[in-house]
Amino acid sequence: MFCRREFIIMCAMGVAGLWGWKTPGVAQTIKGGKEMYTAKDYSKLIGMEGFSENLLKIHFGLYHGYVTNTNKVLDTAAQLLKEDKTGTPEWAELHRRLGWEFNGMRLHEYYFENLGGKGQLMRDSKLAKKLAEDFGSYESWEKAFKAVGSMRGIGWAALYQDTSNGRLINFWINEHDTGHPAGGNPILIMDVFEHAFMPDYGTKRGDYITAFFKNINWAAVEGRLK
Repeated sequence: MFCRREFIIMCAMGVAGLWGWKTPGVAQTIKGGKEMYTAKDYSKLIGMEGFSENLLKIHFGLYHGYVTNTNKVLDTAAQLLKEDKTGTPEWAELHRRLGWEFNGMRLHEYYFENLGGKGQLMRDSKLAKKLAEDFGSYESWEKAFKAVGSMRGIGWAALYQDTSNGRLINFWINEHDTGHPAGGNPILIMDVFEHAFMPDYGTKRGDYITAFFKNINWAAVEGRLK
């Protein structure tokens, strides 16, 4: 019998191979000629301190799966609409599923794109000043964000900006689709699903979070601030 960690790793490796993470960016079209979502290439992240090549390849493969399934859901829904089957259980379940698949795709893109940095956030930067304004200090925000990421469960730790007043707030996103603030602007996204850290860290999520912070691309994160 496999332990939970071994099972997760073996399944993830199978998914990575299935969706072929090594061939990103291939344009595809759905029936009717509409452009599909295309998986982005994040292979430049390989070599980051604290993230093995194996872990990243597994993660890229899982991300490709969300892109594939987002396209499949949209394609199938379009066909049902064309066939006037909008009153069917299939139509309803596809639209319940869409948010999960789409957010799984988009959150991974935010996540990978706010990695790859090496420096610390400059304390006189616009983002650091805003964090200090809303949390009392950068240190208080970091402590709070790490605490959210350390909560029991699978999902995401996310720093959002309320676009109505500019306030920065930490949120826990359960799975991919529960807990997003309506109209919120994602600033920093951290994946805390097991596949994001268990191949390298086992159950030591705290060590993974430390590695994540060492590799934040603060320029990309600050660029999301409105």
